[in-house]
Amino acid sequence: MRDVYFDHAATTGVDPRVLEKMLPFLGDEYGNPSEMHRRGRVARAAVDEARAQLAAVLGADEREIVFTGGGSESDTLALVGFAQTQEPAHLVVSAVEHPAVVEAARYLQKRVGWDVSVAPVDAGGRVDVDAYAAAFRPDTKIAAVMLANNVVGTLQPIAELARIAHEHGAVFHTDAVQAVGAVPVDVRELDVDLLALSGHKLYGPKGVGALYVRRGVKLRPVIHGGGQERGLRSGTENVPGIVGIGEAAHLAVESMPTEAPRQAALRDRLIDGVLATIDEVGLLGARAGRLPGNACFTIRYIEGESMVLKLDAFGIAVSSGSACASTSLEPSHVIIAMGYDPVAAHGSLRLTLGRENTSEDVDYFLEVFPGVVGQLRAMSPLYTKG
Repeated sequence: MRDVYFDHAATTGVDPRVLEKMLPFLGDEYGNPSEMHRRGRVARAAVDEARAQLAAVLGADEREIVFTGGGSESDTLALVGFAQTQEPAHLVVSAVEHPAVVEAARYLQKRVGWDVSVAPVDAGGRVDVDAYAAAFRPDTKIAAVMLANNVVGTLQPIAELARIAHEHGAVFHTDAVQAVGAVPVDVRELDVDLLALSGHKLYGPKGVGALYVRRGVKLRPVIHGGGQERGLRSGTENVPGIVGIGEAAHLAVESMPTEAPRQAALRDRLIDGVLATIDEVGLLGARAGRLPGNACFTIRYIEGESMVLKLDAFGIAVSSGSACASTSLEPSHVIIAMGYDPVAAHGSLRLTLGRENTSEDVDYFLEVFPGVVGQLRAMSPLYTKG
């Protein structure tokens, strides 16, 4: 039985080259970067190097990079940290945001008194630009739209959305956790003010992320303490993790010119194969303008969790909906926002490819999947073939 991992949107393995660079800081070079002695200086130099690597990847200045504990913390620091510098006002988010943005907006609405407007999306998961623009008010202070959707892989027109926000005098934040390392991301070209990313989505370690904060944008910390990261994220720096995210981002961008089209070709083979062999199946997300490794489907008459478990028995790891909310049995809010009913949303299956995947992996999935669907539909009282 093959071992096929098609769940890279949930997490990736640590690249051996990244691990090699991290190892000294998990061993003898255990210094605190706030200290002045040799070990402290070595740790500080490693943090500075990683900051420079991320800045180069994003087209940012080194002082615009703040290290955090992950993508969710970065999103929270962006929205809540900015809101704390303002009187309660108005913010705009899209209907397909990651739970980190959704919950931060909900917190500001329920606990702080902000008004929140939600911009709708079309059937492919792309933000309705006219409706988004119409949502802005004189008191709109910040807008947040993710660059690449974590469920269906749709890419958003971030430069256009940021321009609209700026025309209304608002700051613009984008969750780029799924995008960095998969597609080109340049903060100057996108003209964003805040941008979140995470290490474990790009072959770096878990438990580390970063927030790009454009110079001049004011935030207040959501974690208080010793004032590390220029006072925006207190706590002794996770030196091994920071070294890892810097190296991982560098390597991902270095390989992108060859790796992105390779994954896109495999993705298209998956999509074409599933659509050709399974009846009553739909592709979720836009066919064009999606992440190179994302293929997401709705399979009628079957629950996604059942498909995940059946495929796992064949050595194929996939997910249903969003792995970031995997303990919930509620249908994906992303798929519902795209106009699908809860039954279709419950029947979603997300396949996300990565560096180690091959054409043989795709062939194996396409060989196994029709039988899995057939078995599960045979147990469904709603399915009648023909």
